[in-house]
Amino acid sequence: MADPYAMLGVSRSASPEEIKKAYRRLARQYHPDTSAEPDAETRFKQINAAYEVLSDPERRQRYDMFGDDGSRAASAGSGAGANAGFGDLGDLFESFFGGGGFGGGGRRRGPRSVAERGADIETTVRLTIDEAVFGVKHELEVFAALACEVCHGAGVQEGTGHVRCGTCEGTGEIRQMQRSIFGAMMTARACGRCRGTGQVPEAPCPSCAGEGRMMRSMMVTVDIPAGVEHGTTLRVRGRGEAGVRGGPPGDLYVHIGVEPNETYHRKGDDLLCALRVPLTQALLGATVSVTTLEGEEEPIELEPGTQPGAVYRIKGRGVPKLGGRGRGDLVIEIDVEIPRKLSGEQRDLVRRLAELRGELVAEKPRKRGFLR
Repeated sequence: MADPYAMLGVSRSASPEEIKKAYRRLARQYHPDTSAEPDAETRFKQINAAYEVLSDPERRQRYDMFGDDGSRAASAGSGAGANAGFGDLGDLFESFFGGGGFGGGGRRRGPRSVAERGADIETTVRLTIDEAVFGVKHELEVFAALACEVCHGAGVQEGTGHVRCGTCEGTGEIRQMQRSIFGAMMTARACGRCRGTGQVPEAPCPSCAGEGRMMRSMMVTVDIPAGVEHGTTLRVRGRGEAGVRGGPPGDLYVHIGVEPNETYHRKGDDLLCALRVPLTQALLGATVSVTTLEGEEEPIELEPGTQPGAVYRIKGRGVPKLGGRGRGDLVIEIDVEIPRKLSGEQRDLVRRLAELRGELVAEKPRKRGFLR
């Protein structure tokens, strides 16, 4: 296979986002259904193969270390971590000494299943506060490896199947004897041709080159429940990448982001908002109304002498609780509006009020200074 970095036109230090962006651009450019390029189909397959390697962190690491054989071995490997490639201590001893661990009697792990589970994919959705509070059905476009529309994921032409790999004789492994200062050492690696399965397509599907899947976009409708918070992650089973050669699909993980709102602020299951009222209503009391998130008007009885920052609570008009266990409250903080300008008559009335209360005030309005 050609160098996947060169095929996608990215550097070896490219981030996953840069690799995905380059892949999407090239996939659109060379898609056989839309491209006028004479070699579009071949280039499209090469681009898919390159992305398969670089989008998988393990395969990419193995490719960087060992080249094409390393990336194939990584895709066929069934372990992870420090002992990846060795099922147990017996495999470890077998790799070094050619035996079956402490007791001898060499053994092989045997080929893996032809079918492989598809990878999980992730996407992010931005919601308004209304959508997050009351729930919404959101249609998303995701770009992923999906089942080939020609072979329907089988990877082979109609009427054919898989046959034993001639390279590894159906074992899924390539074994080599090497000599070292410790003596003969048997090594085993996954077969690069069949990717450790022991089987290859009898007649590969010409559309997907035997992979059983191709990169393309699909629309997914996600039912976002009422009451989701910013940072919530939803799991949609079976809507990830298609499995390899008939394997089960992966899952889709949807990360939720909620856009800020100028009027309402969420705190747990409560909705918070500010209500601005005139000074006279705060002093003498009044019936005022506040607009709920649903757009309805709810009355509030202000007590005489209401102070700035006073809090009123309307039960059950906040955020629905996940699971349908009621709703939080709408919490209103009172903001008292102090008038900036008064008429002469209004000023005299306020001054009279100050005299009755024994409070000192300025005799005349202050003149604004140069810097005020």
